[in-house]
Amino acid sequence: MIWTAGFRTAVISPYEQIQLTEPRGFADQTVRQVLHMAGGGERLRVRLTNRYGRAPLTIAAAAAATEHGQAALTFDGAGNFTVPPGEEIASDPLDLPVAPGADLFLSLYLPEETGLATYSPKPMEIARIAGGDHVMSPLPGDAEQGEGRFYVSGVDVLAPDATAIAVAFGDSWFEGVGSTTSANNRSVDFLNRRLRRGWVVNQGIAGNRLLRDEVGEHALARFDRDVLSVPGVTHVLVHFGINDLGLPGMSGEPPATSEALIEGFEDLAHRAHQADLKILAATIGPFAGAAYPGVSTPEGLAARREVNGWIRTTDTFDAVFDVARAVEDPAAPDHIHPALDGGDGMHLNDEGAQVMADTVDLKTLDL
Repeated sequence: MIWTAGFRTAVISPYEQIQLTEPRGFADQTVRQVLHMAGGGERLRVRLTNRYGRAPLTIAAAAAATEHGQAALTFDGAGNFTVPPGEEIASDPLDLPVAPGADLFLSLYLPEETGLATYSPKPMEIARIAGGDHVMSPLPGDAEQGEGRFYVSGVDVLAPDATAIAVAFGDSWFEGVGSTTSANNRSVDFLNRRLRRGWVVNQGIAGNRLLRDEVGEHALARFDRDVLSVPGVTHVLVHFGINDLGLPGMSGEPPATSEALIEGFEDLAHRAHQADLKILAATIGPFAGAAYPGVSTPEGLAARREVNGWIRTTDTFDAVFDVARAVEDPAAPDHIHPALDGGDGMHLNDEGAQVMADTVDLKTLDL
């Protein structure tokens, strides 16, 4: 048996200039979060993070709950613990079964002023927040609801040695923006429902770029932490490029060039192969209809077409899943098909997320 990732969520700094959701902190509050498990096991441990914190994070009590019950979390035997700035810690193993596709409820009581929290900005899930310690009890009916995940980076499960794990490494098209909140209809969720052995953990960050920081550290910088550190990882699926081409236009900068993007993808593939991982690449989705000023530019759209032509024909990757062609409007290929548009011309709705998942050939994923 090995400890491996049953759930992952990539985190960012609350101090970035580009903010998709308002950063926040906590004081004398319980934060309860829903973690939708990709994989399961008979035992689990929770990974908490203060990666971007500027002060020690004190957690006075923590608990995990599944359909099989609830149990307090301890760290080195203690129920009250501190996570230093820049650090991540894993809880003591907990004999609490959790099934693939099930929800785990994580409760943290934060007794002191935390400062701004290390977080996942657009998980398409709601955290509930209430004053006082409610870690082992129901939250009051007037508990606040907030978008984001806070201070959690993953859940490990004890799985058979041969369990195969893939990482969905990318941007909002993996994290799930555009899909229905709390419905678990992200593209990665749909992909996991197709699998019969192994699973895919989601390390998407909305707004993330291949080549430059913000939103989050760029892909080449976070690859070791968010992909290579996953025990048992065998495959990585990548979807990058939209934000390299679109985000610069919001501040009047030129988009990344096709040459720079191709070089970045080649670097990513080389590092994956050095680690004996298979890498599957998505074509860059259409975004000509983006509702955000400056995102859709003739230069960016031309670069998208050039990079996609390269992705479709190169032997750099072990496989390609052609998301762009699957979700485009045949009458206007730089646009998302209206039936698949999440409402902003740049993201997929639930049906679009399923179409994206269906573009992955399970023979190439081998899970």
